[in-house]
Formats: sequence, structure tokens, C-alpha cells
Amino acid sequence: VLGYGDSPPAEMVATAQTRVAFLDHILQELDMRRPVLVSPSMSGRFALPFLLAQGDQLAGFVPIAPVGTKDYTAEQYQQVQTPTLILYGVHDTSLGSQALQSLRHLPRHHVAVLPDAGHACYMDKPEDFHRALLGFLRQLK
Repeated sequence: VLGYGDSPPAEMVATAQTRVAFLDHILQELDMRRPVLVSPSMSGRFALPFLLAQGDQLAGFVPIAPVGTKDYTAEQYQQVQTPTLILYGVHDTSLGSQALQSLRHLPRHHVAVLPDAGHACYMDKPEDFHRALLGFLRQLK
């Protein structure tokens, strides 16, 4: 994620508003119309403000134990009508369960908890992850 890890500091994405604009620009440049936004871990700093500001542009949202969920209120989440699959590994007892506490306020959500998986549940249990993701994508049609 831009501005994290080994990437250089990024002034252009220093605020939630600039992160929304950045992600919006990326989607426009890729000519993506109503994509499903999959957001693991640190990408929550980009995906969550985008969801709250422009969620109507998304066909669906798949947060995978994202960071930043506590930055928003239950009332803000309740305004979002984007179909959402909240996904995390059963052994991710910090970010996974913390994110669920906030994201459960999204009115159009489903929850999938992957057994025997940790924070990077998509790596720990890729078959279970893909099964849950594909099931969610199929029901969006």
C-alpha cells in the first residue's frame, strides 16, 4: 500500500480525502465501472474512506480484516448500501474481530470466517478464501 512498508512517504495520500481521490483516479484510469473492491489489512486506509464517500460506485466490497475500521461510527456505516462480504481468519483475533465489530453495522453484509486461518487468511486457506469470494461475486449478479 502506498505510503506503507518500503514504499516512499506519500504526501498525496496523507488524508482520507486524498486517499479517496487517489483511489477514484486509479479506478478512472483503469476504466473500471462498478468494481468489487477487495481490501486486506493496510489497504483499509484507502478502501474504507472510499466506501463511505463513494460506495455507490462499487458493485461490492470485501474487507479482509482491514485497518481503520474504528475511525468511523456505526451511523456512518449504516448509510452504506454496498453489498459487503466481511472476511477474516478465525485465528485473527485482533484485526479480524475488531473489524467485525465496526463493519457489522453495514446493512448489506455477510460474514465469512475461515477456519484454521490467520490474518492473511487468503494465503493460509486459499481454497476456502476463493470459495467464499466466488460465492459472494455470484450472488451480486
